[in-house]
Amino acid sequence: MSERTVLHVKGRVLVGPDDVRDELWVVGGRVTYDRPAGPGLDITTVDGWAMPGLVDAHCHVGLDTHGPVPADVAEKQALTDREAGTLLIRDAGSPSDTRWIDDREDLPRIIRAGRHIARTRRYIRNYAHEIEPPELVAYVAREAKRGDGWVKLVGDWIDRDAGDLTACWPREEVEAAIAEAHRLGARVTAHCFAEDSLRDLVEAGIDCIEHATGLTEDTIPLFAERGVAIVPTLVNIATFPQIAAAGETKFPRWSAHLNRLYERRYDTVRAAYDAGVPVYVGTDAGGSLAHGLVAGEVAELRKAGLPAVDALSATAWGARAWLGRPGLEEGASADLVVYESDPRADVRVLASPRRVVLRGRIVG
Repeated sequence: MSERTVLHVKGRVLVGPDDVRDELWVVGGRVTYDRPAGPGLDITTVDGWAMPGLVDAHCHVGLDTHGPVPADVAEKQALTDREAGTLLIRDAGSPSDTRWIDDREDLPRIIRAGRHIARTRRYIRNYAHEIEPPELVAYVAREAKRGDGWVKLVGDWIDRDAGDLTACWPREEVEAAIAEAHRLGARVTAHCFAEDSLRDLVEAGIDCIEHATGLTEDTIPLFAERGVAIVPTLVNIATFPQIAAAGETKFPRWSAHLNRLYERRYDTVRAAYDAGVPVYVGTDAGGSLAHGLVAGEVAELRKAGLPAVDALSATAWGARAWLGRPGLEEGASADLVVYESDPRADVRVLASPRRVVLRGRIVG
C-alpha cells in the first residue's frame, strides 16, 4: 500500500462505548484522527458505524472434531472468522502449529494458549497432552514458553468410574503449576463445566475459566473478589442437551448433570455479571462448532441479561484491553469493522458487517 493511499472512515466511530467520533483516517495501516494533508492522496471512503475488530476469546483455529487439521483447513477457519468481523482470536488450546498465520497480513491476529493439558484419558482424543499430576508443572512450563502468554488446562471432565464430571487435578499440583506459569509471564485458563474444580482453581490463582457453567452462589463471590474472568461460550453450551442425550444410557448421572447446567446457563452468567465477574465473548469454534459465530455469542450474552454496551465490550473494547491489545487508539493498527447502524442499539447488526478492515486494508 502506497504512503499516499488513505482510508477515510466516516459516520460514527465507536472508539469506546462512550467515545464516539465522526471520522477516522487510516494512513500507512495505522489509525489517526488528524486529517492527512498533502497533494496526490488516494482516498477511499467508507461510511457507517465503525468499532474495533471483534474478539473471539475462545476459538480453536487449526482444530476439528478429530484433532489437528491441515493448513488449508485452518486458513478457511481463520477466513470465516475474519468475514464475521473477528480480527483478534485467543486460541484457547490447539495441537496445531499455526505460527504461519502470523505472516499473513490478510488473516486475523492470534493469541495462543499452546496445547491443552489434560489428565490421561480425560479429554477429547488427539487434542491434549494427556498426563498425570506429577507432570503438570513441567507441561505448564512447556506450554507457557510455546504460547503467547496463556496456558490452557482441562479442569474437569467425565470420570467414567464415577459416571459424572469430576475435577482433574489435586489442589497442590494446580497451585504449583499456576505459580510456574505466572513466573514465566503467562496467564492460565481452564475448561470447567462442573462445580467441583472451581474453588481450588480460583484459590490457586487461576486467571480465567472457560464455560464456567458450574458457578454457584458460593463461588461467584470468590470469582468477583479475585477478578477471575469467565468466557461462557453459550453457543457451545446450547449443544449440551444433544450431548447429554447421546450418553444418557451409559452415564445417566453425567447426562442429568449436563442438562441441569444447561437449564440454568443464562441465570449463571447473569449472576456472575451482576456480581462484577469479568465476562468475555468466546464461541469455542473449531471443535464441533463452526467458525464465524461471534455475533451469535454476543446475542446469547444479551439473552443472559447483559446490557448491549457490556455485551459489545465483551467482544470489543473490554476484551481487547483484557488481552493487552489496542482498539482504535491513535497510532494503533487499523483493525476495525463497519456496520450499517449503531450496534449499541441492536447487537444483531454484528451478524452483517458492511466492511472489514484489517491492518489498514479492506478485506471484506
